[in-house]
Amino acid sequence: MQVRFNIKETEGVFNLSGKFIFDAHREFLSGFHTLLNTPGIQSINIDLGGVSYLDSSALGMLLNAREQTAARNVHLQLTKCTGRVREILDIANYGKIFKLS
Repeated sequence: MQVRFNIKETEGVFNLSGKFIFDAHREFLSGFHTLLNTPGIQSINIDLGGVSYLDSSALGMLLNAREQTAARNVHLQLTKCTGRVREILDIANYGKIFKLS
C-alpha cells in the first residue's frame, strides 16, 4: 500500500492506494500519527479512492483511528468509498460509526 498525506490549514487528507491489509499497518500508523499530531489539526479525511481491497486488520486500524481522533476532538471522515471497499464497509456497518462519502 502507498500512503500520502497533505495538510491544508486545519484539515489533513490521508490518501491510501493499493491493498489496505495488515502488512500496511506501519505505513498507515506513521502517516496517521503525523497528521493527528500536527498542531491545529481539526479534521482528517482518509481517502480510500485508491484502495482496491481492505481486510479485517484494516477495519481495526480504522476503528483505532476513530478512537484516537475522538479522544482529541478531531473530526474523522472516510472519503471516496466505492466498489469493493464500500461493500466491505457496508457489510461491517461502518456507515453507523463513520461519515462515509
